[in-house]
This record gives sequence, C-alpha cells and structure tokens, in this order.
Amino acid sequence: MTGNEDGNRLGAYLRARRGLVTPEQAGIPAGGTRRVPGLRREELAMLAGISADYYLRLERGRDTRPSPQVLDALARVLRLDEVERDYLHSLAAPRARSRRPRTAEHVPARLHHLLAAVGVPAFVEGRAFDVLAANERATAFSPRLRPGENRLRSLLLDPEEQAFHQDWAAAASGFVAALRDSIGADVDHPRFVELVGELSLTSGRFRELWARHDVRALTGGTTTVDHPVLGRLHLHRDKLPVDGLLLVLYYADAGSDSADKLALLASLIEPGTANG
Repeated sequence: MTGNEDGNRLGAYLRARRGLVTPEQAGIPAGGTRRVPGLRREELAMLAGISADYYLRLERGRDTRPSPQVLDALARVLRLDEVERDYLHSLAAPRARSRRPRTAEHVPARLHHLLAAVGVPAFVEGRAFDVLAANERATAFSPRLRPGENRLRSLLLDPEEQAFHQDWAAAASGFVAALRDSIGADVDHPRFVELVGELSLTSGRFRELWARHDVRALTGGTTTVDHPVLGRLHLHRDKLPVDGLLLVLYYADAGSDSADKLALLASLIEPGTANG
C-alpha cells in the first residue's frame, strides 16, 4: 500500500514484527553488539525450525506461498496473537481473481430510524472509520462525529480530539492497528489508498505506528473521555456490525455520575441538527 509494502506485504510484515521481538523474549542471550533492535533473520529462522535461506526468500518476496505450518511456526516465535496470526496467514493466501463490485457505503433507512430512537450517543462508521450517520446526541458528545468526518484523521490531526481522549496514545495505536485489520487484502481500495496516503503525509505519529504493522480488531470496551462541557466521562462503547458497517453506541452504567452527565447532552443539542 505504501513504499515497499506494495509488492511484498508478507516480507514487510515479517520484517516489522521481527524488529519488535527482543532476544530476551525469544530466549536468546543478548550478549555482544547487535545491529538490529529485534531478532536477526537467522535467529528467527532457527527458532521457527526453517532454514535461514528459506526465511530470507520469504522476507525478500522470493517465496510468497509458505505452508500453514511454517506460518504458524513464525507466528509463535514472533509472539503473534490470534488476530495477528490470522493476518499473517491472509498475507500468504492467494488473492481472488474476481471481486465484488465496490459500491459506496450506504446507511440503510432502518439504521437512521434506530439512531433517532436511541437515547445515547450513536453513529454509523464505515470500514475506513468514516462517519456515515450520527444522531444528535453523538454530535453533542463530539462535533467530530458529524457525517463526513473521519475518526482516524480527527484522532491524529485534531488537537481537540486528542484532548478529548484521556489516553490518546493508546487510542491512536489501536485505531491505526485496526485500520490494517479492516483493510485486510483490499490494499488497492481507493478509499484506503487515499486515507493512508493522506495520513502518511500529514501525521508523523501515523507513520511511526503504520511502520510497526500492528494488527488489531477494534472492538467494544470501555473508554474515558474529557468532554469540554460535561467533564470526565467513563463510558462503555459497543460496536455492532450491520450490513458491512458498524453501529457504535456510547453509554454509561445506570445510576453513575457519568450517566447523569450523559443525560445532559440533550441540553447541548443544536436546533436542526441532522444525522446525515
């Protein structure tokens, strides 16, 4: 997608992940001067039970179809979790000759009705984290949740969005890793190419995180934000898949201080706010 990734995604991923595993983590004495921060190629090959020459061919893109057994051995040494291991396997899988037509992401009418009906901040996002629709409470919660905004761009480039997240660094790394997971094998999709290209030019933090090749599924959980009017809120965040899109909802524990604050969002809604 960018730089050397275009023709050798498997090799780029192996090289990046190899640099993140220390000799100590792999059970190798760290003595002596090392030119690389992580494992050497021959060390990774030895620990995975393959020849150094074969591993070199993999990393340099001369062999792009390793067996599942080899991939599992590499994943074990590289300390990959389940999501990362699946991603590694996908890089070595043959790409389909035919693809479904790429159509614009469309929010079904029933989702617009649902957004209007729920009493918590809720919005719909696409695969590239574009906000496609949002209810009034969502835009009162954060103006960066208006349709047409991109959540990753806002997170990396908007100082107000950065201040909004109590742990901005964790949020940024999680979103960039989730973008790789969302892209998968669809590396030449115009929207992904556009977004990665834009952020590579405008955000040094994006370039650093993208070079790590982290892969993570961005699921629901809990988050803490600092709202400019309501103050600190401890919230749950659910992400529900609907027709290839994600419905995202923020809500607080019943009876909590955050729930009381969240109820005040109605007073912050601008007249005539539309949900996209």
